[in-house]
Amino acid sequence: MADQTLTLDNFLSRFQLLRPSPPAAPANQRAAAVLVPIVRRPVPGLLLTQRSPRLRKHAGQVAFPGGSMDSSDASLIAAALREAEEEVAIPPERVEVVGVLPPVDSVTGFRVTPVVGIIPPDLHYHASEDEVSAVFEMPLAEALRLGRYHPLDIWRRGDAHRVWLSWYQHYFVWGMTAGIIRELALQIGQDS
Repeated sequence: MADQTLTLDNFLSRFQLLRPSPPAAPANQRAAAVLVPIVRRPVPGLLLTQRSPRLRKHAGQVAFPGGSMDSSDASLIAAALREAEEEVAIPPERVEVVGVLPPVDSVTGFRVTPVVGIIPPDLHYHASEDEVSAVFEMPLAEALRLGRYHPLDIWRRGDAHRVWLSWYQHYFVWGMTAGIIRELALQIGQDS
């Protein structure tokens, strides 16, 4: 795909050919989900948030809207949509869910399912002041450029873990968020 322009149609055709089946909630881990919102534009964007610096966990980190599954959520997809509405006021009915990525295990004991959805360009985001300090958009083609992610191997409890790092403007994108974006790029066969 390096020689093609990344349009939403190109992305969707690649993603739909390769998307995995929706996972069931794990029995022995806490279930969570994030929305990976792709903004429907001629040049599509990837919507990201920066978590509030006042939060106890992951303060100030770049993230996707999301969180743990509640007993009221019918599915992990419903959890991602509910959290996106709570955090940045994305109405669930305005999200076209196109699939999910494989779940990712967090260092905090959650199994996080990334839910990929297309959102319209005319949404007015209203960040929850308690949870989100900024909402920003990165061009999808730039976000999915594999060459922008740099590995860092760290040791945790005697095991080696690879963490991915990247910058976009003044935002430091790393950890699970960078790993999810990189996984999406690998899944659709994005180059460099």
